[in-house]
Amino acid sequence: MQLPSASVARDEILAAVRRLETARASGFACPPVRDLIGAHDLQAAYAVQRELTERRLAGGARAIGHKIGLTSPAVQAQLGVDQPDFGVLFDDMQYAEADLVPMTGLLQPRIEAEVAFVLAEDLDEGDLGLDQIRAAVDHVVAALEIVDSRVQDWDISFADTVADNASAGAFVLGQQRVTLSEVSLREVQMTMRVTGQDESTGDGSACLGDPLLAVQWLARQARELGDPLRAGHIILSGALGPMRAVRPGATAVADITGLGRVHARFAGVDQVADRAGTTAEEQHR
Repeated sequence: MQLPSASVARDEILAAVRRLETARASGFACPPVRDLIGAHDLQAAYAVQRELTERRLAGGARAIGHKIGLTSPAVQAQLGVDQPDFGVLFDDMQYAEADLVPMTGLLQPRIEAEVAFVLAEDLDEGDLGLDQIRAAVDHVVAALEIVDSRVQDWDISFADTVADNASAGAFVLGQQRVTLSEVSLREVQMTMRVTGQDESTGDGSACLGDPLLAVQWLARQARELGDPLRAGHIILSGALGPMRAVRPGATAVADITGLGRVHARFAGVDQVADRAGTTAEEQHR
């Protein structure tokens, strides 16, 4: 990813990287990084994100797509911005519905329901109009994104969340694959229920007016920054309704009309999960 030079010193960028990296590794949230890079410095924030991404890739992680955040006008107004942001999805963030999502590695998890796109074609050429975006999509599925902040108490500015990989944590995809010819994403209705939380409801228009518009925005931004979207990439397009907190042992279930149901189960405080969906406790029974 080739970003313009940040407007703050390289030393400040690296200090922000170390702060967020330490929080992720230790499991203890850190203070915001806006004291180092400013609260609204787009270039500096993405420079921090890029450095963190390169370090994860060097450590063996594999990038498998992107997530889009801040697609709600209300959230944008809250953070004083007029555009979404995006982060990178890594292979170790993805869980199947049969898996037990571990709480280890998550600091302050919250969950939201959204539409996930899987691409069949690269989006690196052309005008990236909606017809081209639509043609590049293989299928869409219902998804649950577990957002997480390495910043204490979710005390985030725009720069804080961008630097922190758009507050990405983990995600689960539903099993019902739907083509864009089978559903109008702007009109889908979402209901999400999470153990011990109020119900969350919303619709496709809550995501930049249409989830497909969110993907178009991402495709243009990613190409401009030298990292275009590729065939096979997973795109989490943004929340369809309010997020909810996640506690150990919780279950989350979301229904999206036309896309079906997706659910996620979270490990309890004494459970250690593996990717086969069993726990250490279950293995010793």
